[in-house]
Amino acid sequence: MVLWALISWAALILLGLVVFCFLLYCAYIHYIHLKYDHIPGPPRDSFLLGHTPTLMKAMSGDSMVHDLFLNWAQTYGPVVRVYALHNVMIVITSPNTVKEILMSPKFTKDRVYDRGFSLFGVRFLGKGLVTNRDYDQWHKQRRVMDPAFSRTYLMGLMGTFNEKAEGLIEKLTERSEEKKEFSMHELMSRVTIDIIAKVAFGMELNSLNDDQTPFPRAISMAMRGVAETRNPLAQFTPGKRGFIREVQDSARFLRQTGRECIERRQKAMDDGEEIPMDILSQILRGAALEETCDMEILLDNFITFFIAGQETTANQMSFAVMELARHPEVLERVQAEVDEVVGSKRDIDYEDLSKLQYLSQILKETLRLYPTAPGTSRLLDTEMVIEGLRVPPNVTLVFNSYVFGRMEQFYKDPCTFDPERFGPDSKKPHFTYFPFSLGPRTCIGQVFSQMEAKVIMTKILQRFEFELVEGQSFDIVDTGTLRPKDGVICRIRPRANKK
Repeated sequence: MVLWALISWAALILLGLVVFCFLLYCAYIHYIHLKYDHIPGPPRDSFLLGHTPTLMKAMSGDSMVHDLFLNWAQTYGPVVRVYALHNVMIVITSPNTVKEILMSPKFTKDRVYDRGFSLFGVRFLGKGLVTNRDYDQWHKQRRVMDPAFSRTYLMGLMGTFNEKAEGLIEKLTERSEEKKEFSMHELMSRVTIDIIAKVAFGMELNSLNDDQTPFPRAISMAMRGVAETRNPLAQFTPGKRGFIREVQDSARFLRQTGRECIERRQKAMDDGEEIPMDILSQILRGAALEETCDMEILLDNFITFFIAGQETTANQMSFAVMELARHPEVLERVQAEVDEVVGSKRDIDYEDLSKLQYLSQILKETLRLYPTAPGTSRLLDTEMVIEGLRVPPNVTLVFNSYVFGRMEQFYKDPCTFDPERFGPDSKKPHFTYFPFSLGPRTCIGQVFSQMEAKVIMTKILQRFEFELVEGQSFDIVDTGTLRPKDGVICRIRPRANKK
């Protein structure tokens, strides 16, 4: 009897503690919300959850959270507050604030980048160049890697770009002869995997011709995992266990591949063997000079470059093909430019790339409408006045290039694909276009990416006519990066008088 009484009292005390902690948490949420309630924003779904249900709904199904942010920016103005439990983020669509924040090294990346550290407990991007929030650590890594992206080195990659792009042309020729419908995005993904593996790490994957290679699926699953980590309840959701295991296995596979690649290269360097002057060699040499040969950090950057060097460029080119097929007048003009600059020669020279001005405009316009990496964020650690509104510290500032690119006040008829926006004589709004971010933390691989895209797109435009298969959507899916939902299903045929 006494024992039961003690148990009952203990249970009541525990319940009382739980209730007290819950009330304390509610008071904390109320306090946080009071600090930011003067900033415009949509009504909360609930006091406790804030906007979490709306955000989760936008991240699931066929909708995109970026469209939600666009709607809020259009409704509430350039500074919009959003609540998720006790967390607060401010969606910014002010070009002046983009300039002030992104161009300065004193604002660090926000905690959202910690999500890429691991995928459901398996280390993924870790503390690599994209996810490292410590500016000093990041700067040290960036300094090590900069030589691998110098103009001289990138010029030397043209041979590999041409070689791998010719492999894609062979696959497209097969599709043309077979008169088969195919996913342009799938082939773009495979050729960019082959390119980044070769030029960065000296690996011959041959994924264009090997349907059994695990790399495309591993990358796709890992990116889906990154997108899923935005839902804090994902690993507790019924039916997700199999998906989570596959994501974990994909992350392990990619890191193990990286480990084997790094160890082989390190041994070759130690043995004095002749090694390729690729990105991996540059990274290892620089890391040795800096005395930073931490295998986990090297693996973090292997994965970072492997993923970033493949995923975003493949998506950009797929969207470009989709828009060119929808705009025959643009396609005709860019093919005329390719004919004039390149003619019928097989290999594209580095000097040709700067002459393909209209193709550059097309690639830029593609990234305006479909920024494959749709945004970035920074931690505001001191109070700041933004567009006349006082924003208290310790809050996430979200800069979404997808939102900027689709706002009428920055771009006339923003949903219209118009490469003339980036013509040499066009007036361009400042600090509204940042598909590779801006300032000191701008993407190190952007020149590499656009060189690769130009070579591949030029060869396709030189050789083929293409059209979209009827009935597919032009929707976008967010899997950590933005990609065409239906994969850009095409038919293709050789251009008249072109071989």
